[in-house]
Amino acid sequence: MSSQQAQPIGPTVKIAPNNPVFHLPVLVAIEEGLFEGAGLDVRMSARYEDRAKTLTEREVLTRLKEQLFECGSADSYNVCEWASIDRLERGQRGGNIAALRAAVVAQAILSFDDALQTPRDLAGVPVAVNEFTGSHYTTLQMLEGAVGREGVKIEHIGAPQKRLEALRDRTHRAVTVMEPFISLGLKLGAHIIAAEFYRGGEVIARGLTPEQRQAYYEAENQAVDLINANFDRYAHHIVAAAGGTLQPPELLRVFFRYKHVDYYDAELFGRTYEWMKSWNLTPGQSEHAALVVDPAGGPAA
Repeated sequence: MSSQQAQPIGPTVKIAPNNPVFHLPVLVAIEEGLFEGAGLDVRMSARYEDRAKTLTEREVLTRLKEQLFECGSADSYNVCEWASIDRLERGQRGGNIAALRAAVVAQAILSFDDALQTPRDLAGVPVAVNEFTGSHYTTLQMLEGAVGREGVKIEHIGAPQKRLEALRDRTHRAVTVMEPFISLGLKLGAHIIAAEFYRGGEVIARGLTPEQRQAYYEAENQAVDLINANFDRYAHHIVAAAGGTLQPPELLRVFFRYKHVDYYDAELFGRTYEWMKSWNLTPGQSEHAALVVDPAGGPAA
């Protein structure tokens, strides 16, 4: 814990849960007292395990993270870059993307089927994803150059555990998952057809002041440094999502890494937004300055 404790500079900052591989810097910053030392009262508004009951939902705003944010029970959550735009466009509460999150994570298409070895083999083959999350968007990107858009087929299975079960049960020939389920799938004998790294957006409520945002992300960056200095100390958080079927030494570090959060600049936003419009994944009516703020200051305009 931090030896120096400051008085909170504002109300409690409530965080909606995500898979621990994406949320590890937040978990570590809470665990090590880094937010507290920065004068912030940061806590999780629910458990990751609570998400299971909503992961089957295809309407994204009925899923737990989005529910909590929309009703004001969470002040922040992180999702993939594309979804951070999508949620703000769909939602009614409003908010901003304050940063590209610290987690740089791979989604991988896995299979047990020997006939499926490369992305080109997946033309017309349904791949199970969680729609409108990282597994969905990265699957589109991994496959469109190999099989053409007309050859890309996806099916919705919300929870990564359920996708891996569908692969094991042979009800699906290919699924897309992130860690710790890539490592678990490989342990069970699956092979990787394709993998793609991506980041995500930190969605925040507009009520957080620039000072609170800056203090929050500085504490999160300190957590990144602790993780990178001694990952083994924190690996248990990630493998916990596998429900005891994977041990920390079995987790493959090649599929995720952590760096300091970055500002979501207009050029990257523009490339992402144009791609989303090309797939009809957004109505295409937003501007960078309307959705993005600088984590260390004011609006991005």
